[in-house]
Amino acid sequence: MIYIQIFLEFFKIGLFSVGGGLATLPFLRQLIDQYGWITHEQLLDMIAISESTPGPIGINTATFVGHIVGGVAGGAAATVGIVAPSIIIIIIIAHYFSKFSENPIVKAGFSGIRPAVAGLIGAVSFEVAKIALLHVEEYKATRNVFAILNVKAVILFSIILYLVSKYKKHPIVYLSAAALVGIVLKL
Repeated sequence: MIYIQIFLEFFKIGLFSVGGGLATLPFLRQLIDQYGWITHEQLLDMIAISESTPGPIGINTATFVGHIVGGVAGGAAATVGIVAPSIIIIIIIAHYFSKFSENPIVKAGFSGIRPAVAGLIGAVSFEVAKIALLHVEEYKATRNVFAILNVKAVILFSIILYLVSKYKKHPIVYLSAAALVGIVLKL
């Protein structure tokens, strides 16, 4: 049954995506390749929506994918699946953490996990940038080197990157401005 499959796939994602919502993205990309439940463009759109709406990106995206695949019940199955491992693990950790938090093996394990999470997030960031800033399919079709770059998107990316680093406003300000620019320029 599709709902059990959705639950189990998102349970696995929730179990192994250490480091927060962005760490779920490599697993979601793998789901696209394996099942084709959504497209890469839909995932990129969902990231943008999740970043601008309340709630964790992983849960928002799981709910979206589940809903696309199985309607409201699919959305519920994906949401429960992705949060269940965290609930189980937190209950276990809360019970034992004070006993093991200073253990050198536990500390070393967390020291090893941190760079791996950064690498996972970096890899997904590269994929998101590729989808948002490049016209890979157009390049493949035409083999025109100048067709690969989405110039408007790169300029907008550069401006937003500069503004974020200089002014440090709330992300919704930049997302709203970028949405307005996208509407006006039809990016």
